[in-house]
Amino acid sequence: MSARRTQAGGSLALLLAMAMAAGAATDKPAAETHYTLQDFPQVAKIDAHVHVHGVADRFMAQAIADNFRILTIDVDYPDYPPIAEQLRDAISLRQRYPGRVAFATTFSVADFGSPGWSKRVIQGIDADVAQGAVGVKIWKNIGMTLRDADGHYVMPDDARIEPVIAHLQSHHIVLLGHQAEPLNCWLPLEKMTVRGDRDYFREHPQYYMYQHPDMPSHDTILAARDRTLEAHPALRFDSVHLASLEWDVDKVAGFLDHFPHARVDVAARLVHLEHQATSNPDKVRRFLIRYQDRILYGSDDAYGPLDSDPGAVKDVHGGWLQDWQFLVTSDLMHSSDFAASFHGLQLPREVVDKIYRRNAEVLFPKAWDKKSQAALPAHSQYKTEPRKVRARNRASVLSSANRIFPSTSRTVTGLSRRLTTTTAGSSR
Repeated sequence: MSARRTQAGGSLALLLAMAMAAGAATDKPAAETHYTLQDFPQVAKIDAHVHVHGVADRFMAQAIADNFRILTIDVDYPDYPPIAEQLRDAISLRQRYPGRVAFATTFSVADFGSPGWSKRVIQGIDADVAQGAVGVKIWKNIGMTLRDADGHYVMPDDARIEPVIAHLQSHHIVLLGHQAEPLNCWLPLEKMTVRGDRDYFREHPQYYMYQHPDMPSHDTILAARDRTLEAHPALRFDSVHLASLEWDVDKVAGFLDHFPHARVDVAARLVHLEHQATSNPDKVRRFLIRYQDRILYGSDDAYGPLDSDPGAVKDVHGGWLQDWQFLVTSDLMHSSDFAASFHGLQLPREVVDKIYRRNAEVLFPKAWDKKSQAALPAHSQYKTEPRKVRARNRASVLSSANRIFPSTSRTVTGLSRRLTTTTAGSSR
């Protein structure tokens, strides 16, 4: 072999090695970038789980100031206004704030089991979708309180409900499912992990399953939900409240792995992620990053019909800001729901954008599109009688938030934010 050929071969090898090194360098993940607390009002966000009733102009002014669009969800909940009134509220709000508001409808189980029930429900859903509904809520009363004529608890996979689920699947309508409750619901008060659950179940004993051992278990209800999903694999399903598996992100991960078309939201369950972050923040962070395409932000805040208390919207703003702090910063934080402190997760920007906006836009395409909203028929205005209700408890924001947003000073003391004068409390 000639010296020239050897030299040429060596040069070629060197060039190949340099090219491979350059390629390896470009294959490295880009350094993470993060939002800050100060970015909160500038970043476009969607709260994909609220319950807004009445005129709610103050609420919407705050949402606009905080750069939020919303999905308001109707619920078959006895503490809320009647379903027809909730629907009327949602349609009106959507029309008055085009591009800012989307809504999901629901159905009543008041006459469940009567002849033609499922047909009437389907007709009602179709009518609501024609008015702009982008999804349908199935609530925890199915599985926890509803009984048939024989006294048996009605589960989500009941044959009388199946035609409704099949209709949603075939028409590509999102089902927002709230089945069961936090696992705390099946524990004695002293063993519950967060104060908010203790307060809620103390005040709502009808849903406190620990006191009703004859009622279905947590596993029984979720198994029925899962059978429904297995029977309808193409169903677009938003399993709200972290799929009622909030106590362990590994459990939520298992659910998402088993049902690749399902999504979850964090509504009223972010506190459980905060609690897990007191002992294993890296695990919680890894979960949110791994499933970044399948998690939606939601607060579960309930607001209205009363719309005259400026303090109520300040509380909503404070809650939104506190959630943002937990997800985007590494600040040391405290919660009134438990004793231990924890740090924010400081998620990468691209993950935050997906959780706070893009995933909702993918799941509910055109939900916040002004053109598609303008094409819908107009709806009459109305008045509602005021009610007073409370919103959820939230973790406290530290003093850095007060410097940026003085209106949130009430939440900077380490106490829970004060209760909001709103509709009837979160539907949990």
